[in-house]
Amino acid sequence: MKKPVRVTYFSDILCVWAYCAQARVDELRERFAEEVDIDLRFISIFGNTRLKINDGWKNRGGFEGYDDHVREVAERFPHVNVHNELWRKTRPASSASPHLFLKAVQLADSTGLEKTAWAFRQAFFKDALDIADTEVQWRIAGELDIPPKDIKATLKNGTAMAALCEDYNMQREQNIEGSPTFVLNEGRQKLFGNVGYRVIEANIQEMLRATDSSQASWC
Repeated sequence: MKKPVRVTYFSDILCVWAYCAQARVDELRERFAEEVDIDLRFISIFGNTRLKINDGWKNRGGFEGYDDHVREVAERFPHVNVHNELWRKTRPASSASPHLFLKAVQLADSTGLEKTAWAFRQAFFKDALDIADTEVQWRIAGELDIPPKDIKATLKNGTAMAALCEDYNMQREQNIEGSPTFVLNEGRQKLFGNVGYRVIEANIQEMLRATDSSQASWC
């Protein structure tokens, strides 16, 4: 059996484009099954939302203007729901807090990361809950029946923080500019932003052909 194509998927949990792009990640998993290995990583785009939105969007309405932007983006993707007063009502201070909790979940149970990350995204975008609040994080984990013992252990001993720092270091080393970004071919191919599923699929198909010894290669 040939080695699966590795896809590293970088995103920020508070990024609306990543929220909308989750359907593409799900389709990749279903379409390629054992042929693709998707490595989920978090990056810091909304590490400080006050600087990112309130200051960065100061001439465009601050949090209110950014809230309008988010809902305009979401309207283009009928498969997602966004609260009608999202950033007007709820303003998480940083995506680093939920990222840290999610890395703890990943270390405790790697199979639980994706469903927990999606639950976090829905809690914020759909229900306008502050997912930077640890009480909200623990409540979501409880609803998903994720055992708290191992999560607490990795948060306490620093291994979850180390794992998050590794993700952020990868962001810098691979020059990941934004969220979401799909990285293939050991960093040689980067698909950043609102990239259509067919484009992603075509790149993966080419990678699969390149690893098939029965196929001719230009290299």
